[in-house]
Amino acid sequence: MGQRFAGSGAGAAAVAAMLVAIGCAQSLVREGGYAVDAAWPKPLPNNWTLGQVAGIAVDARDHVWLIHRPKTLIDEEKGAALSPPRAKCCVAAPPVIEFDGEGNLLRAWGGPGAGYEWFENEHGIYIDQQGNVWVGGNDPKDHQLIKFTPDGKFLMQIGRAGQTGGSNSPTLLGRPAHMQIDAATNDLYIADGYGNKRVIVLDAASGAYKRHWGAYGKAPSDEKLPLYNPQSPQFANPVHCVRLSNDGLVYVCDRANNRVQVFRKDGTFVKKLTFEEKSLGSGSSFDLVFSNDAQQKYFYLADGTNDQVLTVERETGRVLSSFGRPGRYAGQFLVLHNIGIDSKGNLYTSEVGSGKRAQKFRPAN
Repeated sequence: MGQRFAGSGAGAAAVAAMLVAIGCAQSLVREGGYAVDAAWPKPLPNNWTLGQVAGIAVDARDHVWLIHRPKTLIDEEKGAALSPPRAKCCVAAPPVIEFDGEGNLLRAWGGPGAGYEWFENEHGIYIDQQGNVWVGGNDPKDHQLIKFTPDGKFLMQIGRAGQTGGSNSPTLLGRPAHMQIDAATNDLYIADGYGNKRVIVLDAASGAYKRHWGAYGKAPSDEKLPLYNPQSPQFANPVHCVRLSNDGLVYVCDRANNRVQVFRKDGTFVKKLTFEEKSLGSGSSFDLVFSNDAQQKYFYLADGTNDQVLTVERETGRVLSSFGRPGRYAGQFLVLHNIGIDSKGNLYTSEVGSGKRAQKFRPAN
């Protein structure tokens, strides 16, 4: 703990134990009632290391999936991969990785292959009801989503690399950021995204177009508007997340306008929630997940500019608590990007920029 205590007897031992406990609590527990699990995940095998972790998702078995960006490793991080090698460590891990809840590596795969167009810059991951893995990218050439089995067998591609058609195209995507399937209808909702400014809904089996909408449920426009405006008539780039609540609502992260907009599934606008309105940079509304009670009374918002997780009352949008700050210590963040939740209420976060990691936070109570 940085200090040494002298003394003898049960009293001194009890005091020392108390101070250790207090110190540990201060180092682990953040405002908002969450404690970081600094031992998660466990070290990777095969001399692997992570680049920017651009997506995180939790499946029905409470397994945690990451997609990271191997190309973002700098020479100091991939010394063993250089020719000639400059250091014993490390090499990039495969881009798609599955862990169990204790942080044990289960599977790792991904990258270019036959039948599909892999990404220039990985972004976004979702696990559907059958356990299949959907992944995307956000490079200016990445206008596709790809579906794989849990073992990495290619199943389907939606969209084409290098081909986009604007925010009202029924056939082409525009740098999609995130996706989720409505299990009841098999509709695929896409936050589309870094190029387009909309939500688009497709048939998840065929990729056939169903509907799309922009901010406030209106037709989207690709006109350039000022950022950081919670009153903006259009979404800004990126439209960064789409999440479906149990009561049939669609939550959309309008990241650079510091807001979340809520819709019915047909695109009817319901309400707008604003967070950290004065934030500039990349905006405040990166991603969100709902609490796992039946009513989903709360959601947890990942704010990657202020590097914090907000606990939000879903009905009112009132912020109840927060944890995190910029930094490199466990429990701090450098460009907090995505968030997931398991059935026990544990939160999982991913970081891009120079963060390049995933973290686990346990409810402190």
